Amino acid sequence: QVQLVESGGGLVQTGDSLRLSCAASGRTFSTVALGWFRQAPGKGREFVAAITGGGGNTDYTDSVKGRFAISRDDIKNTVYLQMNSLKQEDTAVYYCAAGRRSGGFLRRLTEYEYWGQGTQVTVSS
Repeated sequence: QVQLVESGGGLVQTGDSLRLSCAASGRTFSTVALGWFRQAPGKGREFVAAITGGGGNTDYTDSVKGRFAISRDDIKNTVYLQMNSLKQEDTAVYYCAAGRRSGGFLRRLTEYEYWGQGTQVTVSS
């Protein structure tokens, strides 16, 4: 059974940092893209960041560029999202996802086959 389990969320203040982790089990994901999405209350799930299979390329939504960094450890079958200089508008449930292939249209939800259950990130002023 494939599982993605996020951790590392919490309540922080504006300007703080958090590192989210997403541990995969049930199969290896070293050859596929991995991504992070988020969903704020009353809004749809939106793309945050993605990394291709092998880690050669990354992509970020404009609002997090320069503040967030996605990375992967294929030995640990884990993907990370380092979040710095957090803002109130970053408040959301964050989901990790595993893609169907190494690359693709990684900003699209449909590109991903497996999803985690989400972890809450709350940024207060």
